[in-house]
Amino acid sequence: MKYVYFDASAGLSGDMVLGALLDLGVSPSLFKGKMAEFKLPVDIRIKETKKASLRGLKVDILVKRKKTVARKWSDVESLIKQSPFSSPVKKNALAIFKTLFKAEAKVHGSKLHETHLHEAGADDAIVDIVGTCFLADFLDIREFYSSPLNLGQGWVKTSHGVLPVPPPAVAELCKNIPVYSAWIEEELVTPTGAAIVSTLVKKYCPFPEISYEKIGCGAGARNFRNFPNILRAFYGNTKEFHADKKVYIIEANIDDSNPQVLASFFDKAFAQGALDVFLTPIVMKKGRLASKLTVMAEADKIDTLIKTVFKETSSIGVRYFPVERRVLERKLKKIRVLGSDIAVKISYCEGKEVNIQPEFSDCLKLAKKSKLPVIEIMQLALREFYKSYKNS
Repeated sequence: MKYVYFDASAGLSGDMVLGALLDLGVSPSLFKGKMAEFKLPVDIRIKETKKASLRGLKVDILVKRKKTVARKWSDVESLIKQSPFSSPVKKNALAIFKTLFKAEAKVHGSKLHETHLHEAGADDAIVDIVGTCFLADFLDIREFYSSPLNLGQGWVKTSHGVLPVPPPAVAELCKNIPVYSAWIEEELVTPTGAAIVSTLVKKYCPFPEISYEKIGCGAGARNFRNFPNILRAFYGNTKEFHADKKVYIIEANIDDSNPQVLASFFDKAFAQGALDVFLTPIVMKKGRLASKLTVMAEADKIDTLIKTVFKETSSIGVRYFPVERRVLERKLKKIRVLGSDIAVKISYCEGKEVNIQPEFSDCLKLAKKSKLPVIEIMQLALREFYKSYKNS
């Protein structure tokens, strides 16, 4: 299964999403052939272009009708349900359009089934949305993530007249999404683009810790001076995406607690996902001896761990802050020593082994069982490891 992370620093629109996903390696002729099954009066043109010196794939959907079609929800629903696309594609496309219709109904004070979409319900918008869902299915994308959205600023012309940026429908669609405005006085996020990400994106975050295979670049329609109107899509395996990988340190200075109580906190903290827990002797004001409790944890664990600090220790206040860290790649291998399994941890730096250590808890368990010194068990484990893996 794959993920896509959108870098939306230049905003996004339906055609930019199409361009970015196609640029991940999908054949334009395959895409055009699938969209032709819709039998819409459109001509799809795909070409490489440059925006402020950066390349990207531009998708132009030319509508052959003279007048824009204003569609109701029932029109769009029927069109998509009767299309030849797979069930997952139809399901996601209908979900995006329903999100869009709800937003339009809200800002215009109408009911969903009475609301008409003009620009966002036109033939090109249907290709944008259904095409995005088809490409996601074809590329096996199961999770979408995105940076905060750059909305732009200024004014935009619509079928309802001149509206401020973000226009009402985009503002409604971007509720609970991190947004900002920078660099350009233009509309950077369109209703179609906002509907796609607000429906499909699982989480919005600054550029996270990821390992990716490809980058797709989708170009927007307008040219901005010294500002690349490009949406980048970073594509890789879902197991290599860590949206909450940022690590935090939680600290508390404690001078009125029994050390045994603090020691008992360790097991609870590790059970709740702490990466590390330790105590440091410190001297506080008026020469009072104390302990500094330090807990290291990933972002999604800190709230639970802070509550546990308050419940399980005498601390009445903590401080926490993000930290950077580097961790070597590690693998575990099992070996047999005196009839028991011992895990051996191998650490790698730039693909080379730099540290090999038997798991102490396994060695201690076997030492008690065999009545041998634990250091001797560790030596036996290393010897067996080198015999089993180094000579194989």
